[in-house]
Amino acid sequence: MHQEIKIRRATPDDASAIEALYRELVKNPAIRVSPQRLEQVARGEHTFLLVAVCDGAVAGTALLSLCLDVMFGNQTFGVIENVVVSGDARSAGIGAMLMLEIERIATTNQCSKLMLLSTASRTDAHRFFARHGFQDSSKRGFVKYRRDFNLAT
Repeated sequence: MHQEIKIRRATPDDASAIEALYRELVKNPAIRVSPQRLEQVARGEHTFLLVAVCDGAVAGTALLSLCLDVMFGNQTFGVIENVVVSGDARSAGIGAMLMLEIERIATTNQCSKLMLLSTASRTDAHRFFARHGFQDSSKRGFVKYRRDFNLAT
């Protein structure tokens, strides 16, 4: 059975489907995707929230943020977040199509590199990213969450 897969920018109507995908990614009751936020993201020129639509239903998503760099003229660099393909749609090429579209957008925007973080225990995701040319040996990632910020109150 051949499935038609289309990659496009998310719209506010995609909020519930994207929220469901995020709930597959992490078990956090605070997840909330609002149509208003999706509208704001869609209007931005440096943030691309993509969805993969498979036979009419959202089956995957990825977020690309282009950061304006000053080191190399007008180049940007990209940060990829929240790459998710629905569990029942994996191994159908959806993730690969999302990554190809990210690379197309990055190339169009003079992007010097793409970066992403992946939870240390997600070894299947690590293999996927490695298959798509991401290296885990050239740099080391660090994260500091808001709850750990050292702000004086």
